[in-house]
Amino acid sequence: MKLVFAGTPEVAVPALDALIASDRHEVAAVVTRPDAPAGRGRRLVASPVAERAEEAGIEVLKPVRPRDEEFLARLREIAPDCCPVVAYGALLPKVALDVPARGWVNLHFSLLPAWRGAAPVQHSLMAGDEVTGASTFLIEEGLDSGPVYGVLTEEIRPTDTSGDLLTRLAFAGAGLLAATMDGIEDDTLHAVPQPNEGVTLAPKITVEDAQVQWSAPALRVDRVIRGCTPAPGAWTLFRGERLKLIQATPVLDRTDLAPGELSAAKNNVYVGTGSHAVELLWVQPQGKKPMRAADWARGVRIAHGELLGS
Repeated sequence: MKLVFAGTPEVAVPALDALIASDRHEVAAVVTRPDAPAGRGRRLVASPVAERAEEAGIEVLKPVRPRDEEFLARLREIAPDCCPVVAYGALLPKVALDVPARGWVNLHFSLLPAWRGAAPVQHSLMAGDEVTGASTFLIEEGLDSGPVYGVLTEEIRPTDTSGDLLTRLAFAGAGLLAATMDGIEDDTLHAVPQPNEGVTLAPKITVEDAQVQWSAPALRVDRVIRGCTPAPGAWTLFRGERLKLIQATPVLDRTDLAPGELSAAKNNVYVGTGSHAVELLWVQPQGKKPMRAADWARGVRIAHGELLGS
């Protein structure tokens, strides 16, 4: 089939690579978000998908809005059979959905209908799921509600961050998306409607969502930290400034600390929660680089009974 691939961040690149490598399909063009400011100089930078497409000599389309007439006209000229999508980052209007004969097929990082929305991996981790996965489905106008072509499952490991899990799903999902394109071309794969039961939503995680509440149980604190790493980054307040929490682990045999109360030894830093303590392993003070929590504690000289949080 002739394909137009839509995607933006690094997590979409493995799928693009899999389709470029396929000897059954032609990636005629790539649709991605416009260049965005990045770094201290706020210089405009192309998306990872745009960079990969340019390396491969593939035409790159960067519409401000996918309903822009110039973009739609070019899409109609290309006349793709199907448009595979991975984390494109913009809602597709019906006028665009109607262009490819076999529709737009999204690779979504959850077992639909669970965790429809922008942050399925983060929400799955924060909810304490033991298993997640990826799904390919035909895009409709609703939010991730279209019929499903295929799924794969992935076990969530006890120390997984959302970055770890998303990386594994991106590579496994690339194979699923390529196989879905093959099945659509062969007419051996047919989408099945999602069940009405089990729908959960996964909206974008905000900075406010990522603030750790020390009154919550230790397992919840651990899940929030892992679910928000690397982005947007779990955080708390220390002496009125933000302290980013990169890695921590529950300590089941310590219950002597009040929620948010700090206790620092030579090589360990503990914080109380609503249940047992957690040990901070890596943190990042405001304006500084990530560091071991024990090194941070020695530098700030934590006072007895000092608290994290507002």
